[in-house]
Amino acid sequence: MAMINVEKLKKQFDDKDVVKGLSFSLAPGKCVALLGPNGAGKTTTLRLLSGLLKPSSGSIQFEGINQTADIRAHIGYLPQYPIFHEWMTGKEFLVYVGQLAKLSKTEASERADQLLEKVGIAEAKHRRTGKYSGGMKQRLGIAQAMIHKPALIMLDEPVSSLDPIGRREVLTLMEELKQDTTILFSTHILSDAEEISDDLLLMHQGQIVESGSIRELQNKYQTDKIHVAFQVKADTYLDKLQALPSITEAGRGRTGRNSVTSRRYWPGPCTNYAVSCG
Repeated sequence: MAMINVEKLKKQFDDKDVVKGLSFSLAPGKCVALLGPNGAGKTTTLRLLSGLLKPSSGSIQFEGINQTADIRAHIGYLPQYPIFHEWMTGKEFLVYVGQLAKLSKTEASERADQLLEKVGIAEAKHRRTGKYSGGMKQRLGIAQAMIHKPALIMLDEPVSSLDPIGRREVLTLMEELKQDTTILFSTHILSDAEEISDDLLLMHQGQIVESGSIRELQNKYQTDKIHVAFQVKADTYLDKLQALPSITEAGRGRTGRNSVTSRRYWPGPCTNYAVSCG
């Protein structure tokens, strides 16, 4: 059963089609990556799903929720560049957004303490957010998206502006969070999507061009490839490599002056022929 069904979703800005008839579904309990280059329409899609933008046409249906109902009680959203009241402490901010989500002050305070512990910044809960690092702000942003216990969390490029340490911290946190909730996050970095997501929605120029599980897409598109570096001039062996029945393509690569890149399956250990391979 799908948590969300999206049918023929479109969005225009000044007669320009930014989102062009998207149709897909999200299953509960999954971590799904909306993967695509900058300008593909990922942020617009998340804003449409979150109710921040109104579609030009098409439908977004949440399972068990009337199409005309307010969906904000069921989703948590973190924009690409979250903004905080920098004079507030981390806990004050979470209590504030908790009350906006119609929690009582007591409930919001208890939930804030739980989430600050969960996202790993409990020791900084009384520190003003203006003193937080980039990684800490992203963690706080994820906490605010979870304050009202939504069924779905949507994160827009959650690690794109972070340094390597901050990226690792947030990716590790997302890996932990996907055990408890459904996550949809956008990214233009394939390795991030591969690392923590279960399914991919590949977006290009406003359209979903491919979708499926990581394993399915790897099996569909992967190409066996071996890079071989030689001590002598690679051309000496190129004809011999091309003549092997297991090699479907071989040619000079750009990675080294005396190197050959061969595709498909190599029937034996390449170290018999090469100084190094990878």
